[in-house]
Amino acid sequence: MQMQIGRFAHLTGLTVKALRHYDDIGLLRPAAVDPDTGYRTYGPEQAERAETIRLLRQLEVPLDEIAALLASDDPDAQKQVLVGHQRRTAIRRVELRWILQRLQPLIDEKESPMIDHRTLGVDLFNRTWTLMEQGSRTPEEDDEMIHMTHASAYHWQQVGTRANRARSEWQCARVHTILGQTDQAIFHARRCLEIVEANEDGSMEDWDLAGAYEALARAHFVAGDLDAARDWAERGRSATAAIADDEERKVFEADFATIDI
Repeated sequence: MQMQIGRFAHLTGLTVKALRHYDDIGLLRPAAVDPDTGYRTYGPEQAERAETIRLLRQLEVPLDEIAALLASDDPDAQKQVLVGHQRRTAIRRVELRWILQRLQPLIDEKESPMIDHRTLGVDLFNRTWTLMEQGSRTPEEDDEMIHMTHASAYHWQQVGTRANRARSEWQCARVHTILGQTDQAIFHARRCLEIVEANEDGSMEDWDLAGAYEALARAHFVAGDLDAARDWAERGRSATAAIADDEERKVFEADFATIDI
């Protein structure tokens, strides 16, 4: 026995407006449409599909992905869609957590709502470094690490020196190297070297060049290009030898020692 749209909406927990929209986009067609009045009617056998749509919308699955799920009989393909949505949701959770953390000081009037790019740049750089040094990370923490290092680079781009910019690019390269994303790692390592060599504001230290070479050597090593890695490492060790401060020089010597070529 067919039902009018209002009754079907009440039965399934969907709104009449939603049902009309799902009809328009082909997600849930009515069983029949009166040619004279345009009234939609639905059959009881459509309730299960409607309730599935309602559940997935409560989970904020996009409509196009719901359509793909309902159109597929392949459990693996359906799982892939849901896993993709889960991953995006996890990233959003990290973003929301950061928002909540930043809101509280504003509510407590401990901070100004004006953006403090320098503080954010430092904070995100240090938090990225903490994740980099963790023995193991979850996929969500890997995502967080990527977003934080790029966010730090953005904030330094607003207020930092060219040295700050170069060091941000270095950290982006290291994060992508750690994750095996070698194309991105090489891109940011090259950008780091470009900024260091230009030194447009004279803000570079004598160890910034060694850092840029180290980023390129490590990225190429992970990419499997051992000849390039060896070349950059040799340049880096030469630049390291020119570092005046003993402690700084030892840091880079130890860093190059971890590139086993």
